[in-house]
Amino acid sequence: MADDAKPLLIKRYASRRLYNTETSDYVTLEDIAGFIRAGREVQIVDLKTGDDLTRQYLLQIVAEHESRGENVLPVDVLTDLVRSYTTQAQSVVPQFLAASFEMLREGQSKMMENFGGFPNPMASMPGFEALQRQQQAFLKSMMSGWASTAPELDPQGGTTDREELNAIKKQLSDLQAKLSKL
Repeated sequence: MADDAKPLLIKRYASRRLYNTETSDYVTLEDIAGFIRAGREVQIVDLKTGDDLTRQYLLQIVAEHESRGENVLPVDVLTDLVRSYTTQAQSVVPQFLAASFEMLREGQSKMMENFGGFPNPMASMPGFEALQRQQQAFLKSMMSGWASTAPELDPQGGTTDREELNAIKKQLSDLQAKLSKL
């Protein structure tokens, strides 16, 4: 169990082959994807330079799955990601994505707890509630940032964009409350 806590070290040789240091054998990208799906953290480093190549290989795994038709990321999300590299939103995108995936994991954990009768292992972790509050505060600040840049009036004389945004905020808040009750 202690071995699972530290990342699995994969070394990339000059030949670009990937070497699993725990099992002393070569692995493929699909093997690495399997380790990650099994819950294992992975670190990939270049043997010669010591550079951390983990991000590069994780992106390659995602790209290969997407190219095989296993579409998880909608085109509009990919477009927004590309756009975020050239805007000031770049600074908030990583935190937003991390918070979103954490909320997804939390929701899945709560769902499993309700259906399986098993306790949520995250809930007993020190600081879990603080992390949850931090995520909610982050989402509130992001939503308020968007609201402050929205135009006040609809040119057609209808409802304001701010009113629509407030309605969306309320729906999001209601969903968060329902998830918390689960």
